[in-house]
Amino acid sequence: MRAVFFDVDGVLLHSFFHPDPAKRRRWDDHLLEDVGIAPEQLNGFFETRFNAAMLGQTSIITELDAYLPTIGYVGSSLDFLSYWLMRDTHINLPLLNLIRRLRTRSDAALYIATNQEHIRAFHLWNEVGLRHYFDDMFHAARLGVSKSDAAYYTKVEEVVGGDAEAPLIFDDSERVIAAAGSAGWETVLYHDLKDFTDHPWIADRLGIAGASPLAEGSVAEDGGEDIVDYL
Repeated sequence: MRAVFFDVDGVLLHSFFHPDPAKRRRWDDHLLEDVGIAPEQLNGFFETRFNAAMLGQTSIITELDAYLPTIGYVGSSLDFLSYWLMRDTHINLPLLNLIRRLRTRSDAALYIATNQEHIRAFHLWNEVGLRHYFDDMFHAARLGVSKSDAAYYTKVEEVVGGDAEAPLIFDDSERVIAAAGSAGWETVLYHDLKDFTDHPWIADRLGIAGASPLAEGSVAEDGGEDIVDYL
């Protein structure tokens, strides 16, 4: 049995912060007309308040309650968060369909490793339906540390146990890749689907030979249900 971990934003979901502008997926294009605040007005929230919620030190609702009135928002923080969660979910369907195939293997245990606060983590797990693909989610708020901290990997291993092979992680952050590598994990810096399908351990279990059979943005046609069924 080998533990395989996947990041959320930039891997399982197309990211707001992808380094390639052509691959970015924004959730706030209509924020001004829908909610009454401009996207750039949220920069201060992520710079000053989000990290405490991400690490589980406070609730994101508490932080939004304190911040949103300072930029002129007069509605409920719960309504704002609902708007955000429902739109920031651009799923990487080709990858999820392959992960579904990998899950049928008896020698692969699949997990999510992500820097999330509690509410979005639960939303992704239960409402979006990632629980149908993975054995567990290790988000930063749950462990009290981010993935750039060596303690994160120690805490995860305390839960999943040790295997004969080093854990394998797919992540789009060079900082995370460095931290995981220092902890003895095998790392893959994820840019597109080929980074997953070309990994020898993955390709062997999926029966993939040669080039990646799917292009990013396409939909796997391997039968069965996919995550759309859970939205």
